[in-house]
Amino acid sequence: MAELKTKQHDGDVFEFITTFANTQQKRVDSFEIVKLMQKVTGHPPKMWGTSMIGFGSYHYKSDRSRQEGDWPLVAFSPRKAAISLYVFSGNPEHEYLLKDLGKYTIGKACIYVKRLSDIDLEALERLMSATIEFLEDKYGRN
Repeated sequence: MAELKTKQHDGDVFEFITTFANTQQKRVDSFEIVKLMQKVTGHPPKMWGTSMIGFGSYHYKSDRSRQEGDWPLVAFSPRKAAISLYVFSGNPEHEYLLKDLGKYTIGKACIYVKRLSDIDLEALERLMSATIEFLEDKYGRN
């Protein structure tokens, strides 16, 4: 079984944002997201893999394979095309939380936003809180 490549490490989150985010706006938005996610989770930001900033963690075991590992409760990455927000559980019961979020696109595992001002931060907080509650109920607290 392949080992999960995205793991938490002691990289400097703020240095990463400063060097990785490709625009000043993306850097400003990233620092705001750090504050928001830290407030919602109660956990400090940690680097995960080469380009993801995560908050808290849980240990999962896949229902479809033998894979298991640790993953952040919520996370984001200031990628070139958009900011990737790893804040949605994918649970159909939480889809109603997306309706007030604002301007975004959604992929298989994350929500993409061009800039933080495109979304409603209170709606984002509600979405993160529901996702954290769902993950902790399913996998327990870490």
